[in-house]
Amino acid sequence: MNPETSDQPVTPYAWVGGDARVRELVNRFYDLMDLEPGYRALRAAHGTTLDDARDKLYWFLSGWLGGPNHYIERFGHPRLRMRHMPFSIGVQERDQWVACMHQAMTELALDPVLVERLTESFFGTADWMRNR
Repeated sequence: MNPETSDQPVTPYAWVGGDARVRELVNRFYDLMDLEPGYRALRAAHGTTLDDARDKLYWFLSGWLGGPNHYIERFGHPRLRMRHMPFSIGVQERDQWVACMHQAMTELALDPVLVERLTESFFGTADWMRNR
């Protein structure tokens, strides 16, 4: 995205809408996980409370989208695959994670072009996280 040739924001973080919108996206993602029966396996992998997961995903996504590196400042390199090894992640969990995030982005009315790009990136990362 070249700002001289496009009206699109320079970073996905700005395109999402910045800090408050990233937090809103993460909150909607975890709310949906609690509300929608179709995300039951994904929700079961998160334990009894989602508070810690909400913060960590918000911190991670902020930096991953091109905003402040909140996660790295707190924990260092994300080492996503290593940090997720204790959790059983298969095709079902991958697909539910991506579907839940896609639904959250769509419900927040993010730009459809951004939703498509992020969904592709999320799918690739979620597929790489599979450990069974």
